[in-house]
Amino acid sequence: MQIIVVGCGNVGNTLIQQLSKEGHNITVIEEKSSVVQSAVNNMDVMGIVGNGASYSIMKDAGIETADLMIAVTNSDELNLLCCLIAKKAGNCQTIARVRNPIYKKEISFIKEELGLSMVINPEEAAASEAERLLKLPSATKIETFARGRAELVRLVIDENSRLSNLALKDIPSDLKKKVVIAVVTRGNDVFIPDGSFILRPGDEITIIGSSKNTLSFFKKLGLPSAKCHSTIIIGGGETGYYLAKQLISLGVKVTIFDKDSVRCKELTELLPQALIINGDGTDKDMLQEEGVTRTESFVALTNLDEENIMLSMYVKSINPKAKLITKVHRVNYGDIIGSLNIGSIIYPKYITADRIVQFVRGMDASKDSNIETLYKLNDDRVEAMEFIVRNGSPVIGIPLSELKLKKGILIACINHNGEIISPGGDSVIRDRDSVIVVTTLTGFKDIGDILEK
Repeated sequence: MQIIVVGCGNVGNTLIQQLSKEGHNITVIEEKSSVVQSAVNNMDVMGIVGNGASYSIMKDAGIETADLMIAVTNSDELNLLCCLIAKKAGNCQTIARVRNPIYKKEISFIKEELGLSMVINPEEAAASEAERLLKLPSATKIETFARGRAELVRLVIDENSRLSNLALKDIPSDLKKKVVIAVVTRGNDVFIPDGSFILRPGDEITIIGSSKNTLSFFKKLGLPSAKCHSTIIIGGGETGYYLAKQLISLGVKVTIFDKDSVRCKELTELLPQALIINGDGTDKDMLQEEGVTRTESFVALTNLDEENIMLSMYVKSINPKAKLITKVHRVNYGDIIGSLNIGSIIYPKYITADRIVQFVRGMDASKDSNIETLYKLNDDRVEAMEFIVRNGSPVIGIPLSELKLKKGILIACINHNGEIISPGGDSVIRDRDSVIVVTTLTGFKDIGDILEK
């Protein structure tokens, strides 16, 4: 597809890398010439220096023939204006990043009046991810497939787990019957395991199954499967506000720390059910006074990555049972953070970029691909794809044990008319099923691509 991206900051850069990798023709519009030059030199994209809200700049970028325009600058108003001009000049689909909560109540009106295809709020998206993790605190990551009916969930195996030191084929049937262990991460190595693969303490496994069966799997492992009932949030910015609002609606007791007294007054009015503390979240005495040793969860959402990491490490040392969530902006901390074992890490720019990329894949699916959803896992080394199976596909009607799959591929889930099936060798794929495939290979567009030729 022909895609124009306005804004090449953290989110824009992540988007451009991903979309370019997937074979789209990308043109970048950015006012900083050095940023444009860097994008052109390092990625397979075209670049234009200028204001994305300029009609002439849009024309130079090819808006008249573009399929999609994505505006992800730091200005909500500029993003919306870019979408308006793109819609009028090229009649293409448009996506805007909009962060200001003032627009939240008006988003339906804005989308309809400007003809937007999608509006993404990074802070709200990050809060929603944190909320999902607090609903199932033993998980380190949760994604959804099949319109929310199936879940991809990650968890770490400890020494006392029923799975520890077991080969997959020897896992008790009450555990493995309803979910599939699709990926195992051990140190820097990533595996798509077969039946003889032995799970070890410290492995992070990725399971796929229905929401109900995932919950049952956690319960049978003796892991916490109920939502957290209390949380302390450090940082009362927009992400903290959205998260607190979502948690309060679930009946969770919420305490927020923020150093800005003006912001604390705003939060007191916006969130009367929450306890708002005007204080420094790094003040250990204050944290202990407000119950950090007893809270069931702790979320570090300040604007300083180092502060968030240190806070989570501290809370882990004094309250090892608490569910920890740490917001991090700089992805080059990834390897370091992974060794610290501080719970779940959320990267706002990745979350925003992933939501947009999923929308693009949905557009693409109507053309020459039948991928419904695609997630990149384990630093892009693994893909989990949801295919819609169409009439005439070579996988239809054949037991999975008889399909000649390429190496590095696992069929992890079948959605048949809303019924989520964790497949075995006798399972059969039917017309119009959606099928989740996990693989270390790349470049698939059709489910038939998983077969040996």
